[in-house]
Order: sequence, then structure tokens, then C-alpha cells
Amino acid sequence: MKWVTRSHVHVDRVASPWLIRRFIDSDAEFLFVPKSEIDRVAKETGAIPFDAPGVELGHHEGRCSFESIILKYDLKEPGLLRLAKIIHAADVAEDIDTDPMARGVEAIARGYSLRFPDDLENLEHQFEVYDGLYALCRLEVAKGK
Repeated sequence: MKWVTRSHVHVDRVASPWLIRRFIDSDAEFLFVPKSEIDRVAKETGAIPFDAPGVELGHHEGRCSFESIILKYDLKEPGLLRLAKIIHAADVAEDIDTDPMARGVEAIARGYSLRFPDDLENLEHQFEVYDGLYALCRLEVAKGK
């Protein structure tokens, strides 16, 4: 299945593809386009739009796109829900200090964008970061933290 979002990935546009690949669609193909092209590309390709203004899998009712995807696909694994809190805080500027890991995740996202300006290459490298962060979240939840 194809998925489409805005180009120049940052926290939510890396975490959401990671979530999609790991929990929803292991063969997902991601398209990154200018914001103004999302509707057209979605219609032409049948891609599911995410993390863009006005789309179902975007920011709604205080949720970031990662959280909207979790809600839509009814994902309930406790480690994943812990990770969602970190992603939300790292992605939503006014909530950055609501989780102690958020500033670090946001800084990592900025650094990877500088190292890998190509969105697909950026995902390829950052997925390892999210795999590690998810493993830590699962451990925290298991220990009751």
C-alpha cells in the first residue's frame, strides 16, 4: 500500500512511517511531496495521506498523527502507547516539556535531517532509533515506570 505525506520529514513524519511499517503495513511505500501536492498525489496513486492538514491521520483533537494512527488502527500495546506520549511531546511544540525524552527525540530528528536530507534515506537510518526507543518503552512499561 502507498502512503503520502509532506516532504522534509521531522518527528511525526518519521515516527508515523515507523509505526505503519512495524504494526500496520510491512510493505508500505512512502511518498514525500510538497504540502500542496498531497491531495493530488493521494487521488492519483491511491496513497493514504498522513500528517498533513485536513487528513484523517493528521493532528486532531490534541493528537499528533502518530496518535491518530494508533487510534484508527486500534493499537493498544502498552510500550507503543508509552512511545506515543514521547512522540506527541517531541512533535507538538507547546508540549515539548511534558515528557523527559521529548527534547532528545526532537534533537535527534533535527540532526538526522541535516545528515540525510533525502526523506527515504532519513527513514532508513532513523527507523533504528525508533526500534531502540520502542524497546526501551516496552522495558519501562514492564517495570511499571
